[in-house]
Amino acid sequence: MDPLALDEPVSEEKTEKGVASLWEHEALSQIPVKVLRGHTDCVSSCQYCFSDTRLLTGSHDKTAIFWDVETGAQLMVLKGGHSAAITGCCLVPEKNRVITSSWDKNVNAWDLETGKILWTVAQGGLLMSCSVSGDGKYVASASDMENALHINCADTGQRLHYMPGHHKSTVMSCQFDAQSQHLASVSADRSIKLWDLCSHKTTLTINSAHKNVISSCCFTRNGHYLCTASWDQTLHLWDVQTGSYRKKGGIQLSKGHDGSISSCTFSNDASVLVSGAYDRTLTLWDMKGLCKTLVLKGHLDWVTDVDISADKNWVVSSSKDSTVRVWNIEQSEHIPAVIETRRAQGMGFQILKCEECGKSFSVSRLENTSLITKCVFCRLKAPDRYLPAPPCL
Repeated sequence: MDPLALDEPVSEEKTEKGVASLWEHEALSQIPVKVLRGHTDCVSSCQYCFSDTRLLTGSHDKTAIFWDVETGAQLMVLKGGHSAAITGCCLVPEKNRVITSSWDKNVNAWDLETGKILWTVAQGGLLMSCSVSGDGKYVASASDMENALHINCADTGQRLHYMPGHHKSTVMSCQFDAQSQHLASVSADRSIKLWDLCSHKTTLTINSAHKNVISSCCFTRNGHYLCTASWDQTLHLWDVQTGSYRKKGGIQLSKGHDGSISSCTFSNDASVLVSGAYDRTLTLWDMKGLCKTLVLKGHLDWVTDVDISADKNWVVSSSKDSTVRVWNIEQSEHIPAVIETRRAQGMGFQILKCEECGKSFSVSRLENTSLITKCVFCRLKAPDRYLPAPPCL
């Protein structure tokens, strides 16, 4: 299939288990999309795994499904372990184990080889989300009871830490960084917190970052930036490594959605951010220019979760419309609308005023502007100030 063809016929692929996966795209969209149908209720979460050859999804139909990305086949259906909606599902790295959280107040660990439950832990409240640490040692879950965070051992389910009153209202989402050093949490109270896994303390708190509920968060792979998504229809970027937000606040990304934003995720190299929202769309953001580049439309109801492949050629989304969509964005940079959007957005430059000559000059919004106070012409007049010191002998 030609990703840029507008009149490509829709083809149906029958999977080994009789589940239909359809390549579909609307005229003028120029983005092929495969629709996976297997859940019977809202699909609450989706995640690429096993080098992007598999998909893991969880649903309000109380099941989690393990999919083959290429064929759309259902390789395994995890069912019978929850009595209410599944709100989150995660793969435990290198262990062929899946963690699910649910409104039935339980966290389950499943064996992917047998489909059997390895352990179940009752957390005492409706669970809004779950996350597994990058080293595979810890499972975190966010509970509405006492606005708490729970951390359990991924191997045994043993409770390691319980943090009641961690926020003032419902904890909407929690996320480990890739280094397994911090656990971020966001809440309906509009606050953001980072909990340190070494000191067992909250090391960062940001209050009233958004004007409405903060629904989701994600780290860049190096742990430098944290992105938060909100029902106020904006995303905020926080430099949690240097703390530069304390002086200038977070970097806001807006006008990407017309509804509450439900989810966000970075590409592995942090060059792309994907967000999903209740306006039924996904938005792709260029992180170098801090601008919206592409909006993906096709879901018939709320987009609940998103993920992006390591090669940045595919985006997956889950929705309240009971479907999972796999979007081929490999050729998106060649779409005229994307090219025009980049040109119109000016690639995300900001205008500063030179402290010496008083003239305006532009720098990327990702640049550390506390170090750039003069325009290039004034810097060239006194180059020695901007050269690194010679090494000590």
